[in-house]
Amino acid sequence: MEQYSKKLEIRWADLDPNFHVLHSKYYDFGAYCRMAFLTEHGITPDVMKQNNIGPVIFREECIFKREIKFGDELEVFLKLSKCNEDASRWSMVHELWINKETLAALINIDGAWMDTMIRKLAKPPEICMLGIKLIPKAGNFNQ
Repeated sequence: MEQYSKKLEIRWADLDPNFHVLHSKYYDFGAYCRMAFLTEHGITPDVMKQNNIGPVIFREECIFKREIKFGDELEVFLKLSKCNEDASRWSMVHELWINKETLAALINIDGAWMDTMIRKLAKPPEICMLGIKLIPKAGNFNQ
């Protein structure tokens, strides 16, 4: 897969008192794109429950470049920037583009899979490993 993205509408509720998108919404947009990819590739909440596995985020950082305003067309791209062999630990980048021409933000995350029963990091089941590895690779991807 060359690229994966989700188009999002900016809602009135996404705005702050300065009439641009509230900073915390950028993180929500990234999470929505990421979870949509996983769900579309078989890693649904039911699959995670059945396998007692869930993603955990260690670091989430947003680099704000341009403000997003009500009426802007927003597209969020998901890329894998790092992944170990068994996909138990990974890093992703989300690019938020306004009107197909302006990079509004970069969100970088580092994460892993956690066993939800024992609350410890774990090797994911094969479906999770395969799904993560299907995420389009960033230009600077390293394993």
